[in-house]
Amino acid sequence: MQQNINIKNKRARFDYEILDTYTAGIVLGGTEIKSIRLGKANISQSFCEFNDKGELFAINMQIDEYSHGSYYNHKPKAERKLLLNKRELKKLLKEVTTSGLTIVPLNLFINDRGLAKVNIGLAKGKKLYDKRETIKDRDNKRNLSRIKKSFNN
Repeated sequence: MQQNINIKNKRARFDYEILDTYTAGIVLGGTEIKSIRLGKANISQSFCEFNDKGELFAINMQIDEYSHGSYYNHKPKAERKLLLNKRELKKLLKEVTTSGLTIVPLNLFINDRGLAKVNIGLAKGKKLYDKRETIKDRDNKRNLSRIKKSFNN
């Protein structure tokens, strides 16, 4: 009965060079997790930010309102707290403040126990010429696979 929910952020790997990845839990309400289980979430415009207390929050993560929720429904673009170990939080905070890196959600999924998790990546922004090179590499791989397929047949 459990379907595999895996919501990806395709823009993240195009706009950023991912240096390190972490898996974090999310603090969610009842209608939020129900919407995620229906696959009604979007993380393409989201990013992560630390608050004054050193806690990590996902900003701009859109989880649509639950269709059967009444006035208990949640806000679609609320800040959501991410759960990591203190050691990981300190390391990420140090990297963000000293190196000027950013933290980007890569994909949102539900694990085997039914809990919502998000893979976040410590990322460095790409320049325009890097993005062009990524597009060129993708096109070359696609053309090469077409040639291999026609050669095998």
